[in-house]
Amino acid sequence: MKLLSLFLSFAKVGAMTFGGGYAMIPILEREIIDKQGWASSEELMDYYAVGQCTPGVIAVNTATFIGYKVAGIAGGIVATLGVVFPSLVIIMLIAGILTNFADIPAVKSAFAAIRVCVCVLIFNSVLKLWKGAVKDRAAVVLYLIVLGISLFFDVSPIVFVIFCATAGILLTRMGVRGK
Repeated sequence: MKLLSLFLSFAKVGAMTFGGGYAMIPILEREIIDKQGWASSEELMDYYAVGQCTPGVIAVNTATFIGYKVAGIAGGIVATLGVVFPSLVIIMLIAGILTNFADIPAVKSAFAAIRVCVCVLIFNSVLKLWKGAVKDRAAVVLYLIVLGISLFFDVSPIVFVIFCATAGILLTRMGVRGK
């Protein structure tokens, strides 16, 4: 029953997510944290951080992590299949139709509006992540450093994650951050 619940929950997340991994944060929070109680907000942010610096799609990696936490290897596999299943079905349907309609002005306008909506979803996710992650001056300084470097240089996200993890450990050992 737990595996079926994992599949259906992640299929719902996969079906309702437009715009990629970051756009799915609010949907994941409602389904995985609020409704199912499979992870805390902090755990979800950790899964996103690890998912960002591992190969693959963030949404798939996050589903795999949560599924594994809930039901082991089988849970990881089932959650992963659940999150990708709706996309596969929808993409196959759209691919068959889109080439015939992609140049219609109404279709172009619809996709432009959807992109705006996705930007708002991502912005809301960033605000929620900010509230949960940036809780002291040290975190603000790390945020500003990573933001500044990312705006001016093309640096791999994994470099940022390793830098911040190392900084967090060092700051805690130095007594700058709470344990």
